[in-house]
Amino acid sequence: MGNYWDRNDYNYLVDFFSTIQIKSMPVEKSAGAIVFRRENGKIYYLLLHYPASEKGFKDYWGFPKGHIEKGENPEETARREIEEETGLKDIKFIDGFKEWIKYFFKREGKNVFKIVTFFLAETSQKEVKLSFEHSGYEWLTFDEALERLTFRNSKEILKKANKFLREGLI
Repeated sequence: MGNYWDRNDYNYLVDFFSTIQIKSMPVEKSAGAIVFRRENGKIYYLLLHYPASEKGFKDYWGFPKGHIEKGENPEETARREIEEETGLKDIKFIDGFKEWIKYFFKREGKNVFKIVTFFLAETSQKEVKLSFEHSGYEWLTFDEALERLTFRNSKEILKKANKFLREGLI
């Protein structure tokens, strides 16, 4: 039957999981970006610290992301979320990079399937103004960011972004 994950297509994933939809399981769609900046010939990646919540979520380090609102496309969502969560307005999306992570989590005792579209975005701004959703941030080199990220799927997407930048010599 083939490996469904070989197709890197957002709509295909949504359709596939909506079809088998584990019929009563909600599907949540979000978008965000791996944000980076350059300084003295080095690339630094922005990581945000998400604090533990009353809903039982543990604290973690990750990238800016958020729910896709009605009428938005994933890129518009990523741009809005970056600005809301970090105050960064000087964002340039890098053409050719678009990746997805998918995972399950529990909300109110029910399983939720989540698909997050990630873009790669460059900024020249260094100063970050965090939203209430976060308790910290750091600009880190690739190796430092790889070590700091909490989840394996985030580490994998960072590796893809870093490889894309290195090979593209952007």
